[in-house]
Amino acid sequence: MSVKSENKRWFKVYKKIVSIFFSKPKFVYLGEKISEPSLILSNHVGAKAPVRWEIYFEYSFRFWGVSDMTQGAKAVHKYLTTTYFHQKKHFNKFFAWLIGTIATPFVNLFYRGMNLIPTYDDIKFAITIRESVKTIQNGSNLIIFPEDSSKGYKDHLTHFFSGFVTLAETILKKGIDIPIFTAYYQKHKNTFVIDKGVRYSRLKELYKEPDAIALAMKNRVNELAEEHSN
Repeated sequence: MSVKSENKRWFKVYKKIVSIFFSKPKFVYLGEKISEPSLILSNHVGAKAPVRWEIYFEYSFRFWGVSDMTQGAKAVHKYLTTTYFHQKKHFNKFFAWLIGTIATPFVNLFYRGMNLIPTYDDIKFAITIRESVKTIQNGSNLIIFPEDSSKGYKDHLTHFFSGFVTLAETILKKGIDIPIFTAYYQKHKNTFVIDKGVRYSRLKELYKEPDAIALAMKNRVNELAEEHSN
């Protein structure tokens, strides 16, 4: 498993600056460390988890991210002001617009450096799958936030979308039985708890249907939160 080294020089410098505002977390593994290309399913916690993954996780990876954040400053501004700050963070419209406008150039630059794999909720999801398979085949991990955050970010997760199962099934058909790790970021302890990995074929054997696999993974992330809350 390769250590992260693919970032461009300008982005490494930019991350050093951003790290001033995001303290270094602990990474606690409940099993062996990640040793081959894997899927990592994490809670989101607003910007807290993604930024810390990006700055501090030691292994090569790419995120899945909403396609709006890969389409330039105008799309980023619309997403931040309307979706992120207003709908998810529940700021009033004026404050959401103000903070989103201030944040847009910095967030847009950060997302450019992150090399996100854009996600879609229509037929273009095939693009997400294709780019994700290529990423795994090139030896990198994927970090995915499957939670339904349409009503905001919750400490106790209520639903996982099953798109990651579609990806794992596609990869299996190409001869790769990918390990899947669940992870929970504990904001009050600034700690990522990363569970033991489980092969997709085992999950498929146990739960049969994509929605059942997604439910089991969501429940396990919540269990990680409860088991390691003290």
